[in-house]
Amino acid sequence: MTAARSVLVVGESLAGTTAARHLRALGHAGPLTLVGAEDQGAYSRPPLSKVVLKDPSADRTLGLALDGLDADVIRSPAVAADADRRTVTTADGRRIGYDALIVATGADARRLAAPGQRGELVLRTLEDARRLRARLADATSAIVVGAGFLGMEVASACAARGIPVTVVDTDRPLQRVLGDHLSGEITARAAAHGIRFVQATGFATLTGDPVDGVALADGTELTADLVVTCAGEVPCVDWLAGTGLAGRLGVGIDQACATAVPGVFAAGDVTYLRAQGTQPDRRAPFWSNAVAQGRAAAASVLGLPLPGPAHDDYFWTEVTGLSVKIVGRLPLLGEPTTVQGSVADGRALLTWSHADGTATAVAYGLRKPVAALRALAATTK
Repeated sequence: MTAARSVLVVGESLAGTTAARHLRALGHAGPLTLVGAEDQGAYSRPPLSKVVLKDPSADRTLGLALDGLDADVIRSPAVAADADRRTVTTADGRRIGYDALIVATGADARRLAAPGQRGELVLRTLEDARRLRARLADATSAIVVGAGFLGMEVASACAARGIPVTVVDTDRPLQRVLGDHLSGEITARAAAHGIRFVQATGFATLTGDPVDGVALADGTELTADLVVTCAGEVPCVDWLAGTGLAGRLGVGIDQACATAVPGVFAAGDVTYLRAQGTQPDRRAPFWSNAVAQGRAAAASVLGLPLPGPAHDDYFWTEVTGLSVKIVGRLPLLGEPTTVQGSVADGRALLTWSHADGTATAVAYGLRKPVAALRALAATTK
């Protein structure tokens, strides 16, 4: 590529900043612009639920450095794009041209409140985490809607403060991703730490204005000082209206992070991998994928070989102080092979073999290096 070729990265996210850094590392010397939506700039989101809710000093450790990038950083949200003219417009009225565009605007928290209903709490941004942390200081009871990774981490933060907390979902905690075997153990462990679980038969509705409870499909009503929605995320694609780039699942990409529009690539939580062969369209909004796709998008913009696949099946969470690290495909179905330890004792190394010949390795309560888990997954048949 020529030195004059300009690259615009929209989204000061992990995927966006990874793409920007990788562009420079791969030799891009031309103009580089990074558009962000939050005044505080780029920061890491996983610690928000794992650390920030517990420790105010953690706020200062989240920043993602942009030193040495020689990039024009604009902190004003993108509000429109014109794929034909190759321009993006920001909320402060700037129109930025590009030769190549990387979409990395991430996702917003999915909300359950009715239009005009006040007081719904979510956890997606640093400001969300600060607001929730302040509310935790005075709460005497809590409800968390959603028993996925985020929901169980928020519930764990409540339990760590001694706040009685109820988690509501249609499936048991983490069952959709970790399967029955680990879900049962995690549910029992959570209960022992004061986390109550209510299995709903349908959608939950937030009650009160401001929100102070949840109504379940069977007529059950729960109330609490604090109600937190942890019901997934919605890709940030409104600014792409009319471009043909985005749909309900976000921005579709291939294994090279290319979209359906020439010159436009995408990475991170805003994306989904388009169907390929027998694999359906698939969203995978995880930290490891944001990094892998940021690198892949940068290489694709420059016409260089990919540094690796545009996905990285590595996940981790922490529930009531117990670490769970996973390398490999989810969900986990059936019974695992125990390589070491015991799940009942809270320390185990497990593997699951899949029909396609791949495997998943899990460190349950063990501080196992990710490299070791990758090697175990790669050698398990």
